[in-house]
Order: sequence, then C-alpha cells, then structure tokens
Amino acid sequence: MEPILVILLLVGLVFILLLVGAPVKPLRFAGGFIVKCLIGVLMLFFVNVLGATIGLYVPINGVTTIVSGLLGVPGIALLIGIAVFFI
Repeated sequence: MEPILVILLLVGLVFILLLVGAPVKPLRFAGGFIVKCLIGVLMLFFVNVLGATIGLYVPINGVTTIVSGLLGVPGIALLIGIAVFFI
C-alpha cells in the first residue's frame, strides 16, 4: 500500500471519529490494558537486567507481557518461578 493512501485513510478515520464520536468506555479499557502491558514489559526488562548476574532470564513475548501486565508483581513472581523450575 502506498504511504500516501495509508495517511489519507488514517486522517479520514480520525475525521469520522471526530464527527461521530468515539465510544469512551472501550477506548479507556483498551488504553488501560496497553499501559498495563507496557508496565509489564518494563518490569520484565528490569528482571532480566538484574537477573543476568545470577543467570535468570524470562523471555519477553506476548504471553509473558500480558501475564506480567495484568497480574503485576505476582505475575512476575509466577514467571520467575516457571523459569527457575521448568526451563
């Protein structure tokens, strides 16, 4: 797809959303979910940086990001436990 066409489609979508109005609740839910997942990625990154000294590594992928983002610190502990005992 041409870059100009993509830009025009995105501008058109924004214009339609401005005219019609975006549903607030689903966007708030999706935004909160994305923020939690980003925080989960940061927590996994710091676990990997600090765990590198003792040989601990938790892969950062979609599943671990969602688990750490939605469950928080207990999710990180769960992932560390799985990494230590099963991998």
